Amino acid sequence: MREYFDLLLATPLFAGITPEDLAPMLHCLGATTVRISKGDPVFLEGDAAGFIGVVLEGSVQVVQEDFYGNRSILAHAVKGELFAEAFACAEIDTMPVSGYAVRDCKLLILSCQKMLTVCSSACLFHNQLVKNMLRVVAQKNLNLNDKIRFMSQKTTKEKLMAYLLEQAKATGSPEFTIPFDRQALADYLGVERSAMSAELSKLKKAGLLDFKGSQFHLLRT
Repeated sequence: MREYFDLLLATPLFAGITPEDLAPMLHCLGATTVRISKGDPVFLEGDAAGFIGVVLEGSVQVVQEDFYGNRSILAHAVKGELFAEAFACAEIDTMPVSGYAVRDCKLLILSCQKMLTVCSSACLFHNQLVKNMLRVVAQKNLNLNDKIRFMSQKTTKEKLMAYLLEQAKATGSPEFTIPFDRQALADYLGVERSAMSAELSKLKKAGLLDFKGSQFHLLRT
Protein backbone atom coordinates (compact mmCIF):
# COMPACT_ATOMS: atom_id res chain seq x y z
CA MET A 1 0.00 0.00 0.00
CA ARG A 2 2.85 2.42 0.75
CA GLU A 3 3.72 2.67 -2.94
CA TYR A 4 0.40 4.51 -3.39
CA PHE A 5 0.87 7.01 -0.54
CA ASP A 6 2.03 9.84 -2.83
CA LEU A 7 -1.02 9.27 -5.04
CA LEU A 8 -3.41 9.23 -2.09
CA LEU A 9 -1.96 12.35 -0.47
CA ALA A 10 -2.45 14.20 -3.76
CA THR A 11 -6.19 13.40 -3.91
CA PRO A 12 -8.82 15.88 -2.63
CA LEU A 13 -10.06 13.34 -0.07
CA PHE A 14 -6.72 13.29 1.76
CA ALA A 15 -5.84 16.99 1.43
CA GLY A 16 -4.20 18.25 4.60
CA ILE A 17 -3.35 14.75 5.85
CA THR A 18 0.31 14.30 6.74
CA PRO A 19 2.34 11.32 5.50
CA GLU A 20 2.81 10.25 9.12
CA ASP A 21 -0.95 10.11 9.70
CA LEU A 22 -1.84 8.28 6.49
CA ALA A 23 -0.95 4.73 7.54
CA PRO A 24 -2.83 4.77 10.88
CA MET A 25 -5.70 6.61 9.18
CA LEU A 26 -6.13 3.89 6.55
CA HIS A 27 -6.12 1.28 9.30
CA CYS A 28 -8.76 3.25 11.22
CA LEU A 29 -10.94 3.45 8.10
CA GLY A 30 -10.81 -0.30 7.50
CA ALA A 31 -9.03 0.17 4.18
CA THR A 32 -8.77 -2.83 1.86
CA THR A 33 -7.58 -3.19 -1.73
CA VAL A 34 -9.16 -5.23 -4.51
CA ARG A 35 -8.25 -5.98 -8.11
CA ILE A 36 -10.95 -6.01 -10.79
CA SER A 37 -10.37 -7.20 -14.36
CA LYS A 38 -11.40 -5.08 -17.34
CA GLY A 39 -15.13 -5.36 -18.05
CA ASP A 40 -15.98 -6.96 -14.70
CA PRO A 41 -18.34 -5.29 -12.22
CA VAL A 42 -16.90 -3.36 -9.31
CA PHE A 43 -20.38 -3.33 -7.79
CA LEU A 44 -23.89 -3.99 -9.11
CA GLU A 45 -27.24 -2.33 -8.59
CA GLY A 46 -28.70 -3.82 -5.42
CA ASP A 47 -25.34 -4.46 -3.75
CA ALA A 48 -24.85 -3.11 -0.23
CA ALA A 49 -23.86 0.56 -0.15
CA GLY A 50 -21.74 2.33 2.46
CA PHE A 51 -18.29 2.14 0.91
CA ILE A 52 -16.08 4.72 -0.78
CA GLY A 53 -13.73 3.69 -3.56
CA VAL A 54 -10.47 5.28 -4.69
CA VAL A 55 -8.94 4.26 -8.02
CA LEU A 56 -5.28 3.31 -7.55
CA GLU A 57 -4.85 1.86 -11.05
CA GLY A 58 -7.13 1.74 -14.09
CA SER A 59 -10.52 3.44 -14.31
CA VAL A 60 -14.14 2.84 -13.29
CA GLN A 61 -17.42 3.89 -14.90
CA VAL A 62 -20.58 4.30 -12.84
CA VAL A 63 -23.64 3.56 -14.98
CA GLN A 64 -27.40 3.46 -14.67
CA GLU A 65 -29.20 0.74 -16.62
CA ASP A 66 -32.88 0.63 -17.53
CA PHE A 67 -35.12 -2.45 -17.85
CA TYR A 68 -33.88 -3.12 -21.39
CA GLY A 69 -30.20 -2.81 -20.52
CA ASN A 70 -29.67 0.65 -22.00
CA ARG A 71 -26.85 2.45 -20.21
CA SER A 72 -26.35 6.02 -19.12
CA ILE A 73 -22.88 6.84 -17.82
CA LEU A 74 -23.10 8.92 -14.65
CA ALA A 75 -19.42 9.18 -13.76
CA HIS A 76 -15.96 8.11 -14.87
CA ALA A 77 -13.27 7.77 -12.20
CA VAL A 78 -9.61 7.54 -13.18
CA LYS A 79 -6.44 7.05 -11.15
CA GLY A 80 -6.59 9.06 -7.94
CA GLU A 81 -10.34 9.76 -8.14
CA LEU A 82 -13.24 8.61 -5.96
CA PHE A 83 -16.43 6.75 -6.78
CA ALA A 84 -19.60 5.76 -4.85
CA GLU A 85 -19.01 8.45 -2.22
CA ALA A 86 -22.38 10.20 -2.73
CA PHE A 87 -24.33 6.97 -2.20
CA ALA A 88 -22.32 6.14 0.90
CA CYS A 89 -22.87 9.58 2.43
CA ALA A 90 -26.60 9.39 1.62
CA GLU A 91 -26.79 6.34 3.92
CA ILE A 92 -28.87 4.31 1.48
CA ASP A 93 -28.95 0.54 1.99
CA THR A 94 -28.28 -0.63 -1.56
CA MET A 95 -26.65 0.79 -4.66
CA PRO A 96 -29.07 2.26 -7.25
CA VAL A 97 -26.40 2.05 -9.97
CA SER A 98 -23.61 -0.25 -11.12
CA GLY A 99 -19.88 0.25 -11.58
CA TYR A 100 -17.58 -1.50 -14.08
CA ALA A 101 -13.84 -1.62 -14.62
CA VAL A 102 -13.00 0.11 -17.90
CA ARG A 103 -9.46 -1.22 -17.59
CA ASP A 104 -7.79 -3.63 -15.19
CA CYS A 105 -8.12 -1.90 -11.81
CA LYS A 106 -6.68 -1.83 -8.36
CA LEU A 107 -9.04 -0.09 -5.96
CA LEU A 108 -8.87 1.14 -2.39
CA ILE A 109 -12.11 0.54 -0.48
CA LEU A 110 -12.92 2.59 2.62
CA SER A 111 -15.76 2.43 5.13
CA CYS A 112 -17.88 5.58 4.96
CA GLN A 113 -19.32 4.93 8.42
CA LYS A 114 -15.84 4.80 9.94
CA MET A 115 -14.87 7.94 8.06
CA LEU A 116 -17.82 9.99 9.28
CA THR A 117 -17.92 8.64 12.84
CA VAL A 118 -15.32 9.62 15.42
CA CYS A 119 -13.56 6.47 16.52
CA SER A 120 -12.65 5.45 20.08
CA SER A 121 -9.14 6.81 19.51
CA ALA A 122 -10.57 10.25 18.63
CA CYS A 123 -8.20 10.53 15.65
CA LEU A 124 -7.52 14.16 14.79
CA PHE A 125 -7.78 13.58 11.05
CA HIS A 126 -11.52 12.83 11.14
CA ASN A 127 -12.57 16.50 11.05
CA GLN A 128 -10.27 17.12 8.08
CA LEU A 129 -11.64 14.07 6.26
CA VAL A 130 -15.24 15.20 6.74
CA LYS A 131 -14.39 18.65 5.32
CA ASN A 132 -12.60 17.04 2.39
CA MET A 133 -15.52 14.72 1.70
CA LEU A 134 -17.94 17.66 1.61
CA ARG A 135 -15.73 19.33 -1.00
CA VAL A 136 -15.56 16.15 -3.08
CA VAL A 137 -19.33 15.63 -3.04
CA ALA A 138 -19.92 19.31 -3.90
CA GLN A 139 -17.56 19.05 -6.89
CA LYS A 140 -19.29 15.89 -8.08
CA ASN A 141 -22.62 17.75 -7.93
CA LEU A 142 -21.14 20.47 -10.15
CA ASN A 143 -19.97 17.78 -12.58
CA LEU A 144 -23.48 16.32 -12.62
CA ASN A 145 -24.88 19.75 -13.40
CA ASP A 146 -22.54 19.89 -16.39
CA LYS A 147 -23.86 16.54 -17.62
CA ILE A 148 -27.45 17.79 -17.28
CA ARG A 149 -26.51 20.89 -19.27
CA PHE A 150 -25.00 18.79 -22.06
CA MET A 151 -27.98 16.46 -22.23
CA SER A 152 -30.48 19.34 -22.17
CA GLN A 153 -29.25 20.56 -25.55
CA LYS A 154 -31.80 19.86 -28.28
CA THR A 155 -29.72 18.14 -30.95
CA THR A 156 -26.92 15.59 -30.99
CA LYS A 157 -24.63 18.19 -32.54
CA GLU A 158 -25.38 20.70 -29.79
CA LYS A 159 -24.80 18.08 -27.08
CA LEU A 160 -21.47 17.12 -28.64
CA MET A 161 -20.25 20.68 -29.03
CA ALA A 162 -21.33 21.66 -25.50
CA TYR A 163 -19.35 18.74 -24.11
CA LEU A 164 -16.26 19.27 -26.29
CA LEU A 165 -16.16 23.01 -25.64
CA GLU A 166 -16.32 22.35 -21.90
CA GLN A 167 -13.40 19.90 -22.18
CA ALA A 168 -11.35 22.50 -24.06
CA LYS A 169 -12.16 25.09 -21.40
CA ALA A 170 -11.25 22.71 -18.58
CA THR A 171 -7.87 21.86 -20.12
CA GLY A 172 -7.18 25.39 -21.34
CA SER A 173 -6.36 24.08 -24.80
CA PRO A 174 -8.19 23.32 -28.07
CA GLU A 175 -6.39 19.96 -28.05
CA PHE A 176 -7.46 17.45 -25.41
CA THR A 177 -8.21 13.80 -24.72
CA ILE A 178 -11.60 12.68 -23.41
CA PRO A 179 -12.02 9.69 -21.03
CA PHE A 180 -14.55 7.93 -23.29
CA ASP A 181 -14.55 5.75 -26.37
CA ARG A 182 -17.32 6.33 -28.92
CA GLN A 183 -19.93 4.10 -27.27
CA ALA A 184 -19.20 5.47 -23.81
CA LEU A 185 -19.43 9.06 -25.08
CA ALA A 186 -22.81 8.28 -26.65
CA ASP A 187 -23.98 6.71 -23.39
CA TYR A 188 -22.76 9.72 -21.41
CA LEU A 189 -24.56 12.21 -23.65
CA GLY A 190 -27.68 10.06 -24.01
CA VAL A 191 -27.56 9.80 -27.82
CA GLU A 192 -27.40 7.04 -30.41
CA ARG A 193 -23.83 6.09 -31.30
CA SER A 194 -24.52 6.02 -35.05
CA ALA A 195 -26.12 9.48 -34.98
CA MET A 196 -23.24 10.85 -32.91
CA SER A 197 -20.63 9.36 -35.23
CA ALA A 198 -22.41 10.91 -38.20
CA GLU A 199 -22.38 14.33 -36.51
CA LEU A 200 -18.69 14.00 -35.70
CA SER A 201 -17.96 13.26 -39.35
CA LYS A 202 -19.97 16.31 -40.43
CA LEU A 203 -18.17 18.56 -37.94
CA LYS A 204 -14.80 17.26 -39.16
CA LYS A 205 -15.77 17.77 -42.81
CA ALA A 206 -16.92 21.30 -42.01
CA GLY A 207 -13.52 22.07 -40.52
CA LEU A 208 -14.81 22.66 -36.99
CA LEU A 209 -12.75 19.93 -35.38
CA ASP A 210 -10.39 17.04 -35.94
CA PHE A 211 -10.15 13.85 -33.96
CA LYS A 212 -8.43 10.49 -33.71
CA GLY A 213 -9.86 8.04 -31.23
CA SER A 214 -10.33 9.91 -27.96
CA GLN A 215 -8.06 12.81 -28.98
CA PHE A 216 -9.81 15.96 -30.20
CA HIS A 217 -8.68 19.26 -31.66
CA LEU A 218 -11.15 22.12 -31.94
CA LEU A 219 -10.20 24.11 -35.05
CA ARG A 220 -12.70 26.95 -34.81
CA THR A 221 -16.12 27.65 -33.29
